[in-house]
Amino acid sequence: MAYACISSLMQTLKQLLRAKSPLICESCIQKQHVESSYQSLCTLQVFLEDTTNEANDIENLKILENKIRDVVYKAEDRVDSCLTNMILAHNEDDREKACKSFDEELQQVETELDSLRKEVIVIEFHKRGSKLTEITTTSFSSTEETTYVGMKKDYKAILNCLNAQTKELIVISLIGMGGIGKTTLARKVFDNSIIRDRFEKHAWVTISEQYNKRQMLLEVASSISGVNNQEMSNDELMVIVYRSLKGRRFLIVIDDLWSTEAWDQMRRIFQNDNNKSRIILTTRLKHVADYASSPDFPPREVSFLSFKDSWKLFTKKLFRKDRCPPQLRKIGKHIIQQCQGLPLSIIVIAGLLSKIDVTYDNWKKIEQDLNSFHGSVLEQCQAILCLSYNYLPPYLKACFLYIGGFPEDMEIRVSKMMSSWIAEQFIKATSDTRLEVVAEKYVQELMDRSLILGKTRKPNGRFKTCKIHDLLRQLCIREAQIENVVHFPYSDLVSTYSQDINDRRRVMIPFLIDDYFIDHPSQRSGKIRTRSLIFMGGGRSYLVPEMNHWPDSISEFKLLKVLDAREIGYDFSPIIRQLVHLRYVDARIQDPSSLAKLFNLQTMIVYSRRNVQLPAEIWTMSQIKHVDIEQMDMPNPFSIGDQQTQPLFLNNLQTLALDSSPFLAEILKKTPNVEKLKIRGANTYNEWFDFVDCLVDLQRLEKLSITASDDNSPCFLSSAFYARNLKHLRLGYTSLPWEEMDVLANLPNLEVLKADSAFNGTNWTLNEDIVFQKLKYLRIWSADDLERWEATTDNFPMLEHLVLLDLDELEEIPQSFGEIMTLKFVRVENCNPAVDSSARNILEEQQGWGNCELQIEIVPSLQYDL
Repeated sequence: MAYACISSLMQTLKQLLRAKSPLICESCIQKQHVESSYQSLCTLQVFLEDTTNEANDIENLKILENKIRDVVYKAEDRVDSCLTNMILAHNEDDREKACKSFDEELQQVETELDSLRKEVIVIEFHKRGSKLTEITTTSFSSTEETTYVGMKKDYKAILNCLNAQTKELIVISLIGMGGIGKTTLARKVFDNSIIRDRFEKHAWVTISEQYNKRQMLLEVASSISGVNNQEMSNDELMVIVYRSLKGRRFLIVIDDLWSTEAWDQMRRIFQNDNNKSRIILTTRLKHVADYASSPDFPPREVSFLSFKDSWKLFTKKLFRKDRCPPQLRKIGKHIIQQCQGLPLSIIVIAGLLSKIDVTYDNWKKIEQDLNSFHGSVLEQCQAILCLSYNYLPPYLKACFLYIGGFPEDMEIRVSKMMSSWIAEQFIKATSDTRLEVVAEKYVQELMDRSLILGKTRKPNGRFKTCKIHDLLRQLCIREAQIENVVHFPYSDLVSTYSQDINDRRRVMIPFLIDDYFIDHPSQRSGKIRTRSLIFMGGGRSYLVPEMNHWPDSISEFKLLKVLDAREIGYDFSPIIRQLVHLRYVDARIQDPSSLAKLFNLQTMIVYSRRNVQLPAEIWTMSQIKHVDIEQMDMPNPFSIGDQQTQPLFLNNLQTLALDSSPFLAEILKKTPNVEKLKIRGANTYNEWFDFVDCLVDLQRLEKLSITASDDNSPCFLSSAFYARNLKHLRLGYTSLPWEEMDVLANLPNLEVLKADSAFNGTNWTLNEDIVFQKLKYLRIWSADDLERWEATTDNFPMLEHLVLLDLDELEEIPQSFGEIMTLKFVRVENCNPAVDSSARNILEEQQGWGNCELQIEIVPSLQYDL
């Protein structure tokens, strides 16, 4: 992947060019080689940005991209290998030898990159043909806001089954190939408010090909009862589900079922109480549908769209309410005809066309590309998906392929995905825009092209999770293997072992890590060029019978930049000191002193199983942006200041999550630009007022989470509790009196407030002069003794989401909330039945005011059913 590897090497060279870089020897010649190489890479990057969208010569461009990729990969290997020797040099003689070798290698790198630069300049000069220019005037909805076209008959048929007078439990199966719209159809039924009102319990469970009984139980328990306890056994989860469903009418959707064995295991937990409960399942396999369906309700085969509906879906996605330009209708209809009625193909091709100029020539080129493919509907769909991938801008290709490494049907955390892209150096650095902002733009672009789908949102409206269709995921896995971007061992599309195993740049290992490292004995000849080792457990721990023989071989991966190994549980302290290029580490580290030489670290997520202290060198790591440590202490910067020759400030630190310490205030004074702060075990050392007073100096702080210690005495918020830019605040176990809420109302930009067992007292009264000016999201969880809550619409003029959890004593929600016209969603779970009733009253009042968009979700408390 040419663009991604160029970006990676550019960032390495840019770091070397920084003033007083300890890795540049005292040689102006050496620095000139670095500067020359950097400029050649800039030329190559601009060339790729300008030519990737050349529709007339995709194949030749691929050949050139592969050549650029191979040359740059080798150049990066040379540079990083020399830097390793320089950093790990034991004495001055070794360092001088390493510097000399580095200078020689830089000259070779400079020559090869300059030759490439000249080659692309010649190509640029002779280039002919039209460009497909990126435009921003057309964009899709970034949510999974599905356009329902051509499904009316299927939809009505399912509704008839749901409304059938049969009292027995009915299983309704939807069958069809991937991408045909089974999940879309089931979702439309599931989200129908009239249908939902007929059922007391609802759950949506995604199974996927790799069926996991425990994950299924967790999903059902979470959806039905709100219980999401990873520590519970399978039997305990089954009891929770059984009790929650017993005697209640339920609607369950089981999405993407692949085997009769999986169905047999699931069927046992859904009891037939003869109360008109219903199950909808989707599957690609006819024998599974036949096996699971109720006798009087045969499987419903979801059919391909008619040409009329295909055209309607296409124009609705691409032009929204506008019509297709007359001069493009004929060619557009021919393009859509080749989608053969498969909705996924239509949506993806619309996403591609939305990103190029709407001209006859551009559409004609797409049509010609599609004409070269023939075969079954599935083969034609894959051709369309490949075409959409080929026309991606160069900066998006590696990001898109990387997504294939996440487990099938998994809801991917957007923040995790973006931090991975940044760690892999896929994101183009600019002088005026932060990498996180650029990464978020990339996410939006992929959503606009319908290559990924937005799922759940955060309270601030941004996406928290996203998903990728499994056909697109298969494309990612296949292309990533070809392009040597990421390798996915044990995938059906990738062989486990191959001779190029040492050349794999990035490896995402699902479960069988033991087998993978058998292929990498330390005595294997040749250098290992792998840059990333990522262990994708999907929330499940790795089972490694013999862990002792393979971790040492990781020390042979000397060029690693990313080590994501949290779920292994192995102590990486003995070997991590050798991995001097690490930019991202997420692992268990028992001896933090091993981190002292990792000056390239940008993200440090580490934990220990005993309280230890990070090395003093943490305060000199100028690259560090994100620190999340558990059972570790940050060293007191004031106690080590006299031993340092430079000021101890982590000015680039954006995220800090740590356990509290006696000198927490001192740490915060040395991290002035932190934007996200999480403190666990606050007030353990009676440091509450010291660090609270420091918050006013954190001018960029936007998100704050404070969890007090379990045996915490009541805390108070002084009037000094102030952070001008704070938008998101979570308080946990702080034992604050409700009167302290008045202080929080003074935060001028507060949008999200989560109070998790944070306040004590029977009464919460808000005077009319207490106004949360910008608060949009309010969550109150486990306020055990709260009985009365008095507030008016004036206290929360902008409130959109209200979430109340485990409030056993609360008498009602303030009825004036029925007049808050911004209110969009109210969730009440495990509360006093009187709270449930007041939520319904608010809904009725809101509807009376004309607010028909308000949604109410109520999960009754189990204790009132016993």
